[in-house]
Amino acid sequence: MTSEAETLRRELETAILAAQAGASVIRAAWGKPARIQHKGDVDLVTETDIAAEAAVLAVLRAACPRDIFVSEEDGRSGLEGADRWWWIDPLDGTTNFAHGFPHFAVSIASEDAHGLRVGVVLEPITERLFAAARGLGATLNGAALSVSQTPALDGALLATGFPYDRRTNPDNNVHRVAHLIRRCQGIRRAGAAALDLAYVAAGWLDGYWEDRLKPWDLAAGALLVREAGGRTSDFDLGALSLQSGRCVASNSRLHEELARAVVAAPPLQFAERGNVL
Repeated sequence: MTSEAETLRRELETAILAAQAGASVIRAAWGKPARIQHKGDVDLVTETDIAAEAAVLAVLRAACPRDIFVSEEDGRSGLEGADRWWWIDPLDGTTNFAHGFPHFAVSIASEDAHGLRVGVVLEPITERLFAAARGLGATLNGAALSVSQTPALDGALLATGFPYDRRTNPDNNVHRVAHLIRRCQGIRRAGAAALDLAYVAAGWLDGYWEDRLKPWDLAAGALLVREAGGRTSDFDLGALSLQSGRCVASNSRLHEELARAVVAAPPLQFAERGNVL
């Protein structure tokens, strides 16, 4: 009888093969002119997103024909009522890719009724492969990952991002950045949520927060953080919900301090001329 650990290892291998298929498509298109479409004011999609997604789905559907698949561009497909489903972002960081900024990834995760099962975040250009399976730890190119030991917010390097409706929605995270930048070592905004979470798992970042994310943005990276010894939660320190889109992730040691600071950020005040005070 196959053990649960062995089942998860095989499932992780499938996710890795799927991510590699998507990454191959992205590498082939890297540096070439991209045909760009707008899903919103600042939300882009390229033909590479669509082609990479097709490559990922082809591998997953062949290996797991009885599962549900939810991907950023293709939407929901597969066998309704299945016990396992997959979250797929074929190109997390499309804006970076379209501008020639080499910071983007393929992100794939599986989930069942008990939570996240496996997660893979693969950087096509650097070929850094972050992988995790429930209860089996997290790795980077096969080497074990562990979160940082930074004990408090004032020494922390953080990451965040901004929602796609930031031009029209006043709750656009700018006030949180203004609040946190005075309380930590520094803040980075590189434009790929899956990589922000993977870097927390690797110990390169101490914490991360963001709002209005999609499940495919969060799933793989959240599992990486947990399996590397970190912590994830909602802003209110409750359990992280992929559906809520609100995430705080950290090395665990400074998690509550970070979450409290995120929630405590006051609205920005504007002077008569429109300058931020």
